[in-house]
Amino acid sequence: MEEQTEKTLKGYKIIIVILAIVLAALTSIYFLQVGNFRDAREILEVQRDTLVSRLSTMMADFDVLKTENDTINANLDIERHRADSLFTRLKQERNWSAAKIRQYEKELGTLRVVMKGYIRQIDSLNTLNQSLVQENIQYRKEASTLLLRAQTAEEQAEELSSKVRRGSMILARNITLKALNKSDREVTRASRAERLRTDFVLTANELATPGNREVYIRIVGPDGYLLANSTNHVFEVDGERLTYSASRTVDYQNQDLSVSVYYNGQGIVKGKYSVSVYLDGRQIGSNEIILK
Repeated sequence: MEEQTEKTLKGYKIIIVILAIVLAALTSIYFLQVGNFRDAREILEVQRDTLVSRLSTMMADFDVLKTENDTINANLDIERHRADSLFTRLKQERNWSAAKIRQYEKELGTLRVVMKGYIRQIDSLNTLNQSLVQENIQYRKEASTLLLRAQTAEEQAEELSSKVRRGSMILARNITLKALNKSDREVTRASRAERLRTDFVLTANELATPGNREVYIRIVGPDGYLLANSTNHVFEVDGERLTYSASRTVDYQNQDLSVSVYYNGQGIVKGKYSVSVYLDGRQIGSNEIILK
């Protein structure tokens, strides 16, 4: 009986040892699995945080991408909304797994490729715009230079034209004033005069245009008043309308031409007279003569 009891106890001890070994093994397996699970979860959390950080950086990059091209700006807005949507899904995701991580990484990679494409386009446009700006500046410089040359040429042409006008001007020389009686004979005293004759020579000038000319005379008497038969007898000098004492049409042919112009009117007295001769809208000569 005692021998049987010892065998039984020995059997229980063996079973207990085996169960203890099995329990220890199961415990080790459990803690190993729990540790692996915790490690996997931490890895997923790190990968999630990395995705969120990369996406935040990309969204900031989208915000600084600016261009004057309306089409590109519209497409950038669409991609920015896609990034916003992906960011919202990342923040709201609760069932993380390796498959989810790969899916989000793929979407993020697609956005990155698209953004790089727009960066290249914008860089190309900026380079082109800078080139166009430089060309525009160059064109403006050339246009300014051409304008300056044109202005200079115009000034030179005007100066030359002015010289030509001055060079082609017909002058009057040897201007005299004579008192005439009724018989058109010269008299020595103004009191005997019935009219006045102004004599002068139109000088030869090959640059002048030949043909008929109207010569005007203005005679100012000793009292400072203009001798004139009518206030309607006017002509234009440098844009100003003046009354003339007498006028005459002459045929000028680029050679010296002696001219006499007569004034018929009242108010002939002794004293100093001022005589001015006008042709082609300019004063071409003057003189002061004393009548006794």
